Amino acid sequence: MDHKLPLVIRTAVCADHPYAELIAQEMASSARARGTGIAQRSVDYIRLKMSEGKAVIALTYEGVWVGFCYIEAWGHEKFVANSGLIVSPDFRGIGVAKAIKHKIFQLSLEKYPEAKIFGLTTGLAVMKINSELGYEPVTYSELTDDEQFWTGCKSCVNYDILLSKNKKNCICTAMLYNPAEKERQQSKATGPNNPNTKRKRRFKGNFKLFERWIRFKKHVLLKRKDAKKHNRKEMISS
Repeated sequence: MDHKLPLVIRTAVCADHPYAELIAQEMASSARARGTGIAQRSVDYIRLKMSEGKAVIALTYEGVWVGFCYIEAWGHEKFVANSGLIVSPDFRGIGVAKAIKHKIFQLSLEKYPEAKIFGLTTGLAVMKINSELGYEPVTYSELTDDEQFWTGCKSCVNYDILLSKNKKNCICTAMLYNPAEKERQQSKATGPNNPNTKRKRRFKGNFKLFERWIRFKKHVLLKRKDAKKHNRKEMISS
């Protein structure tokens, strides 16, 4: 984490409620610009997360809003998602997202020490940060089956793709941090000469290969989506 950023990055509190409207607006604007990804949230919902102490906010020392992210728990708190990561356009490209992700990750571990932490993202930069924190790419089947979570995807323009795949695949990449698995890995002897050590291929460092896979995945899924739209138009016009 970059401690040189001239910002205050902390757990949000009730006093931060005035920033909620600006955060909600930027979430909506970012979703429109990207055409996919970030789920939109209401001002009231953002304020609720602040009141619960389940959000992280970044501000300048003068009190200008810089970034935000919040925690959601699913499946009777067996799963936790760090959602809604957003950075003000004026402060992008200087490491703010990384700093917020590290802070919200630590807050998640403190509040839900036994929960699996997961995320869905289309951004390679977020995937890199997640990888540094210990996340691994997983299939959608390894995520929560809580219907309320998937309801949050309705605001995404690619929600129809998710439904067509029975919530088993979509444009976003799923990543998971399993604290129990990490603890098991740490408890095992990791020496290269230990015959009981199983070598596992790591995601970290394979970003170029994974980036090509992401482009291919988007190409295939979006192509199918466009083909379905075209077929529907032909049926209507015929």
